[in-house]
Amino acid sequence: MPTENELFSAVDALLEQVAQDDLPVPAERKRLREAAGLSQAQIAKALNARREAVGNWESGKTEPRPPKRAAYARLLEGLAARFPAPAPEAPAAAPAPMVPEALTGPAPVPAPAGEAPPPPPPAPAPAAAVRPAPAAKPAASSRRPGATKSVAKKTTTAAAVVDPRFENGPLAVIDVDADGQVSAYCVGGLVLDVPAKTIPALVDWTLVEAKLGQARLHRNGRDADPILVLTVSALERYGLPAALSEEERRAGRLAAGHKVVKQIERAGLQMTQRGFGPWARVYRDPEGSKRRCVQLCILPWNALDAREWDKKDDPQLPTMHPADLARYLGLYAARVMTPRGSTATTGLELMTALRPPTRAEKDPATGEFKRAFNDDALTQVHPVVECEVPDEHPILKDKFARHHLRTPAEMLMEEAYDWCRPLTDEECANPYLVAVDINMSYAAAANGLVVGLNGPTHLTGNPKFDASLPGSWLVDLSHVDLSRVRINGRTVDGDRLPSPFTPTGERPSGPAWYATPTVAYAVELGFDVAPIEAYVRTQTGRYLDSWYKRLRDAYVATMADMGVTTDLQGQEFLEAMARRKQVDPTMALLETAIKATAKGAIGKLRQRSRGQVPYYEPYPALERVNWRPDIRAAVLASQRTGLHRKLMKTAAAADLYPTSIGTDAIVYPSPGPSPLDVLPTTPEGKPVPGGFRLGVSPGMVKHQGTQTVLWAEQLFEERGGVFNISNLIKTADPTAGEGE
Repeated sequence: MPTENELFSAVDALLEQVAQDDLPVPAERKRLREAAGLSQAQIAKALNARREAVGNWESGKTEPRPPKRAAYARLLEGLAARFPAPAPEAPAAAPAPMVPEALTGPAPVPAPAGEAPPPPPPAPAPAAAVRPAPAAKPAASSRRPGATKSVAKKTTTAAAVVDPRFENGPLAVIDVDADGQVSAYCVGGLVLDVPAKTIPALVDWTLVEAKLGQARLHRNGRDADPILVLTVSALERYGLPAALSEEERRAGRLAAGHKVVKQIERAGLQMTQRGFGPWARVYRDPEGSKRRCVQLCILPWNALDAREWDKKDDPQLPTMHPADLARYLGLYAARVMTPRGSTATTGLELMTALRPPTRAEKDPATGEFKRAFNDDALTQVHPVVECEVPDEHPILKDKFARHHLRTPAEMLMEEAYDWCRPLTDEECANPYLVAVDINMSYAAAANGLVVGLNGPTHLTGNPKFDASLPGSWLVDLSHVDLSRVRINGRTVDGDRLPSPFTPTGERPSGPAWYATPTVAYAVELGFDVAPIEAYVRTQTGRYLDSWYKRLRDAYVATMADMGVTTDLQGQEFLEAMARRKQVDPTMALLETAIKATAKGAIGKLRQRSRGQVPYYEPYPALERVNWRPDIRAAVLASQRTGLHRKLMKTAAAADLYPTSIGTDAIVYPSPGPSPLDVLPTTPEGKPVPGGFRLGVSPGMVKHQGTQTVLWAEQLFEERGGVFNISNLIKTADPTAGEGE
């Protein structure tokens, strides 16, 4: 007769056999654990298993074996009773088919040889080991004394369909805690366990399991590569230096002989020509039309420049908890796009992402896909024009004597205002100088702007001006006299306004090169223009419209998160603006990054040589299809003339004149410390039509700061003359003392 123990063993064997069929599918195992708030490490400890094994059970890579299988089944059964599966939702509409990435826009990673038709939907990748963010703040990492960890905050945004390929978000911050656990902090408070022990393994884990990335912003574009942000503790864990040496910093990359670079090479991975620097791209050869690239953002190597991404006087990012950093960069990615480097680089990439140069087009004869160009995009590098390029451009070699300064008749000088004038005795009677600042002025100037999409056509023989043709015009505007201009039946004092035709505000002295918006403004003011010659573009479009709208929406949404909404007016708006940075410091950083993206991208359209090559030698930026100095000039001309238009309206309505202008900051003498004391209104209390309007939307103005007239006079006396004080008036405190 069998003993009792033998009988129990036989029964246990039967139960174990039954348990073989009782395990739910891998995705349900993961859901149950997350619903209970358990980590993989907790389950592994209870079952006397490795944490990686639990991750493999949830991803379907492996199945638990006896005797752990029965215990795991019992755990899942108990969790299923407490956390039943939600009712299935109605099936969503099928997404639009995606074109092969190999046939769309240029990419920094080599495209696969040949071209392929649209691939079938990819099979779901194995799920990464996941743990939810803890309800309470975890202990601070011993690697960064004094840094407080916190749970990522969720920001309410419009509901969006989540691409299952990128269900964990566009990026992750890689950090190592005091116990040596490597974690990937993602958006929404999600934390992934990272099993990788080397940089190559980390890249492969990201490509296979992490489900990171961002879907394309345009159907003809390409998906964004996942980004891993490496903290100081992560650099130590993966054998990278906490800082680049002086030689490496100058080169912008690790030395070729560094052990991590050799690890990458031995693993069969590749890097772009930039090597392993602050923004490193590491990739494998594409699989068909699918890219396999990961971008590494090395935070301690100044990948996120404090002047663009942080507070330059009080940097926050070095001590920010990884979850908060993931929230910050994740919001930027959701509202703008996944970062690609500096804010300027990202802003330029956003133009391409929203207006891809190419698309996949099916050949009706062969049924194969081929590459075709889009009509509304910049598609190729065109010949340049001498007057539009900067001084170091190769086309100017042997054109001028050494150290020659080109004149306005030789160079297109469309820049923002840098202008000032002395105060009159009547203006000095005012106690205050109030500075207002135009929101997102470059982005606002790009809205609706018609730019050229093809190469230049040279017009000679005194061509007739055509405002519909973007380009550069050689024309004499020295005859334009603002004192002869009448606005709403009133003339203005031209001596107290800057000229709209030069950045310095001085009246032109003869023929000069101007972008189309500047010449069109002279015509708008009622003056005749007689161009001598021109370089125009005949294929035109509003290339920057979608770029502007994306940045506008990002800016307005971010300001709304800080309590500054588009419906606020007057004093209510000013108060909300004054307290916004205390409402959510992370959103304040996001505001700075969005504004830097807009401004920097316009500058990148005419990027100058960084000293990579000798003077007059070709430099890398010239190879870009969006190296277009004529478009930059058009935006700046639109910004400056649009600002002047509002100056004229304000002067005509209230006999009010600025004393200095710096880019988009305008200073007015005022009887009171607030913009409400100086900006004119109609009898009904509304802003003067066509003038400056307080508000949060791009193109409207906010309060930049207030100082006293006495403060300005003391500065003028100390420095021996009048100079531009517009950007020195930074504080919004009307009682601020000198130097603040």
